[in-house]
Amino acid sequence: MREYLLTLCITAAVTYLLTGPVRKFAIVAGAMPEIRARDVHREPTPRLGGIAMFFGLCAGLLVADHLTNLSQVFEASNEPRALLSGAAVIWLIGVLDDKFEIDALIKLGGQMIAAGVMVVQGLTILWLPIPGVGSVALSQGQGTLLTVALVVITINAVNFVDGLDGLAAGMVCIAAAAFFLYAYRIWYSYGVEAAAPATLFSAILMGMCLGFLPHNMHPARIFMGDSGSMLIGLVLAAGAISVTGQVDPDALNLYVGSEKEAVHQTVPVYIPLLLPLTIIAVPAADLILAIVRRTWRGQSPFAADRGHLHHRLLEIGHSHSRAVLIMYFWSALIAFGALAYSVNSASMWIVLGVVFLSAIGLLLLLLPRFTPRAPRWMERFVPPRYRRHVSVPALAPEASTPAAAAAVSAVSGVSGVSGVNGATAIGPRSRLADRRKAGTR
Repeated sequence: MREYLLTLCITAAVTYLLTGPVRKFAIVAGAMPEIRARDVHREPTPRLGGIAMFFGLCAGLLVADHLTNLSQVFEASNEPRALLSGAAVIWLIGVLDDKFEIDALIKLGGQMIAAGVMVVQGLTILWLPIPGVGSVALSQGQGTLLTVALVVITINAVNFVDGLDGLAAGMVCIAAAAFFLYAYRIWYSYGVEAAAPATLFSAILMGMCLGFLPHNMHPARIFMGDSGSMLIGLVLAAGAISVTGQVDPDALNLYVGSEKEAVHQTVPVYIPLLLPLTIIAVPAADLILAIVRRTWRGQSPFAADRGHLHHRLLEIGHSHSRAVLIMYFWSALIAFGALAYSVNSASMWIVLGVVFLSAIGLLLLLLPRFTPRAPRWMERFVPPRYRRHVSVPALAPEASTPAAAAAVSAVSGVSGVSGVNGATAIGPRSRLADRRKAGTR
């Protein structure tokens, strides 16, 4: 465990320290696209954050190769080299897209090539566990198709959810943490050495996300871009493929007793395939709703709009940071709920806990719809937005100046900032004409 934590910390440190210079490079290189109508940010922000994340990945693999226990992963398996090769391909495509905005079909082809590079080097799905049947071996063609499909779906899911500051990095970090606990349990508790590469990949992925998040939280100073979102999506998929393709379910001694017991006991085997899909759960729901919404309006399903889930969270009154935290909550609930179910699938307390936390999540979603009102005797001690009645004295003609208006605002407790629950960052503009000359500051 200590070597995994050391690898995680070094990966996070390298990513964090390189993000600042990468930001300056992105500004000089002109990787600052114009603001689109559907974008949430209002200032041009540089991309290419994936450069720092890629070098963090390289640093993590390099350090792990020189550690006593983790170096055996590189000696016994070719999967770390396969991951680095596929990551390099997808990273180069992402960098080109961040700078030149290449066509979507070219990006899709690049994703398939990156997945194919990993398959050629042995990082592929070899069998699938089926309840009541056991492990079903896949042919080379079937394993390749399933591996490529899982990689492409995971990459695009992460890319699709990258709509708010810190959202994609945080959600992937949560999924990687849950996956790390699962893979470490398989490796440590069951003694399956084939699960060590997946454990290493998850630790490095957490380090990449944690190192980049301080620069990417709202207000973001740099975006990861496609070079980062596609990269962390590929690493997440590689961990799932490593466990599913190399860990023999028979080594876990799960198929004992009746067929019903075997079905229950094989739940942990499905978790490596399900955990990467937990990050797809929220984006997939958003994707389906977007297709239905656009088709209902007579638009193309691929037409961009501001109707995504994170946009709706902002519209109903959530602040940017609160909307991101709510998405974190749902991702953690799904990922760690699946992890807890894999540990003890027969426990009713786990189901009840997930239901209870889901109710809390729904309450948080609807929170801006309800404005709490303080009792009258407490109105003097709470912000104005929680008071029942606020009297605003009318401005006299001679007091209709900005200074007088500010004085009245201070007395009445009503500020010029408007919005849902008063939580907006930009208030109304001054009605006075700008007397500055053109070209002056």
